[in-house]
Amino acid sequence: MRNALTRFWLIGAAALAALLLTLALGRWQLDRAAQKEAVQLELQQRSGLAPLDTAGFLALPDALAQVHRPVQLRGTWLPGHTVFLDNRQMQAKPGFYVLTPMQLAQSQAVVLVQRGWVARNFVDRSSVPAIHTPAVEVLVEGRIAPPPSKLYAFGGEERTAIRQNLDMAQFAAELGRPLLAASILQTGAGADGMLRDWPAPASGVEKHYGYAFQWFGLSALIVILYVWFQVVRRFK
Repeated sequence: MRNALTRFWLIGAAALAALLLTLALGRWQLDRAAQKEAVQLELQQRSGLAPLDTAGFLALPDALAQVHRPVQLRGTWLPGHTVFLDNRQMQAKPGFYVLTPMQLAQSQAVVLVQRGWVARNFVDRSSVPAIHTPAVEVLVEGRIAPPPSKLYAFGGEERTAIRQNLDMAQFAAELGRPLLAASILQTGAGADGMLRDWPAPASGVEKHYGYAFQWFGLSALIVILYVWFQVVRRFK
């Protein structure tokens, strides 16, 4: 009888500990979802602000802290350093992201502009499309963005026009000019034939709600199993 009572309390303590743990993990996932929803709301509010001009953009202490804010920048393209990021999709089609550095007007600073998407030549995979890049000062409309995301690559450093990824520090060394940490995601239709149907930034909120549901479901299962085996069956 004493052993059975000890076993009963040990199982109860273990069930309570497991219940508290799963509830805490579920609550943590809800907190993470709330944090990401707050970030998403901030991005949406920031996208509605008035565009920054070149001087305002250069005056930002940390441009990466203003991701998604609209800008209207004047500068001159550096077309000899245009890079084509391979294996990038837009509208479910594979192709290139076209990246061209631009020297900002009345400044030595250079910003990387993600200009858009173009299809690639699948017959001659070493060829790149001709991109209209005027040699005069241009006005680029877009929004502040992090550097281009990276895909898994088998090779090492790439210095050709077609690349899998772009390392900003290495690219700055190639340019021999100061390259800003943030990039610009160019928006709006243009006469250059590039698509700019950029995907909206994913918040990942659904993932956290899914994890929370799993943890709370496990909490409910612990309660059900404990009540069934330790209470209902014992008294039956």
